[in-house]
Amino acid sequence: MTFARTALSLVLALHLAACGGGDSSAPPVAVGGGGTSAPPPPPPSACSLRAQQDFADRVLNEWYLFPDLLAAANPASFSNLDDYLDARVAPARAVNRDRFFTFATSIAAEDALVNSGSSAGFGIRLFYDTAARRLFVVEAYESASGFAAGLDRGVEITAIGTTAANLQTVSGLFASGGSQAVANALGPPDAGVTRVLRFVQPGGAIVERSITKTSFALDPVSDRYGALVLTDGARRIGYINLRTFVVAGAAGQLRTAFGQFAAQGVRELILDLRYNGGGLVDVADTLGDLMGAGRVGQVWSREVLRPSKSSENITRLFRTEANAIAPTRVAVITTGTSASASELVTNSLIPYLGNNLALVGANSFGKPVGQFGFDLGACDLRVRAVAFQTVNAAGQGEYFTGLASVVPNTCRADDDLARPLGDPREASIAAALDFLGGRTCTPITAGTAADVAGGIDQSQNARQGIDRPERLPLQPRRPGPAQHELPGLF
Repeated sequence: MTFARTALSLVLALHLAACGGGDSSAPPVAVGGGGTSAPPPPPPSACSLRAQQDFADRVLNEWYLFPDLLAAANPASFSNLDDYLDARVAPARAVNRDRFFTFATSIAAEDALVNSGSSAGFGIRLFYDTAARRLFVVEAYESASGFAAGLDRGVEITAIGTTAANLQTVSGLFASGGSQAVANALGPPDAGVTRVLRFVQPGGAIVERSITKTSFALDPVSDRYGALVLTDGARRIGYINLRTFVVAGAAGQLRTAFGQFAAQGVRELILDLRYNGGGLVDVADTLGDLMGAGRVGQVWSREVLRPSKSSENITRLFRTEANAIAPTRVAVITTGTSASASELVTNSLIPYLGNNLALVGANSFGKPVGQFGFDLGACDLRVRAVAFQTVNAAGQGEYFTGLASVVPNTCRADDDLARPLGDPREASIAAALDFLGGRTCTPITAGTAADVAGGIDQSQNARQGIDRPERLPLQPRRPGPAQHELPGLF
């Protein structure tokens, strides 16, 4: 089997190491890519459910970060690997340490996401109102079919069908089968799938269109609003809206943006990570380096494994970046969908900025842990297992209830769908500008259900406290690789 050291995200290989048989005690070594001929197909027994369960057991027993929180489970009682993994890590889930972070996925599908930086669908992020049974577009990718058809931030989808003759209302779908019924009605994430959508645009116009899903680029930094210089009086504030850390190309886009900030003398930043579910730790490290002028060689973050694997611990130092700045004040916009690498960046800034750092919007998801990927290559199986925790230079990393419990300042604000992202009048951006300008704000109450706006609801049950249960990302019960990283993506 092979083992992939991953981001502090729900997916993604970052470092690869070979290990033979059941022995993977050797430290990971980086290996290059390169083409290899496909191996012969394995005998059916090698990829049977029982063989996959046995493989998962070896992974968990050797590498799982919380070995005392693993449960015994009878393999014969399960018809699929995901349910078996859920049962084995149930004790960790019960104490909020592994909220569906350990799972099985396809090696090919996950690697394709990382390498291509693309997905298939309408190219929109959908959040729903659980109380009123309403479905909203919160974000749209510019190169996708949804945006071309008029779907953008603030649009409400009211009906879905395969043809205009069989449209079903969103409220009726919610009533009959909950959010899973709505997700099912939108169809699989395959290019060529067509749906007829009826939707209401922000100005009130009602539109009905047939839209076909296509492949589209998961552009991490939007050309419309991804990198802007905002003004507040005479001050210039750099605004970065990073959609995802999952695309390796995000690093280059961040470097370009910070080059613009450096050229304009920007020293205050708004990091808008409100829907960012994580991705490559390597991209998170680059973002840290770009905020690390004058700190090269100091500790950015650490990865800490279980005691028996302490030889695998990593300390990441700030590295030289040509476009780096030294921000004096930073506001980070988050919601309950902001997780993983988004939280790593914010937590790692605390020792260096202290009271000049604020969390704005709502409390984040609370995922200070990361997975390694363990591959059973001949079976296209990758087991993602929680294997390490990240801490900052001060050793802080206990934010399982969200970052509001550890960030020195917090400012509560709505996710204002009436305004486009990047607009200084949008509620969360306005609150961030207030903090940077020394103006007052209402704090977020850390760790309470009243302050987690939007959450990752992968099983149609709240998997964390939700303050605004009406604002959840629409997710199928078993999301694919792209939806793990970009909750609500369709």
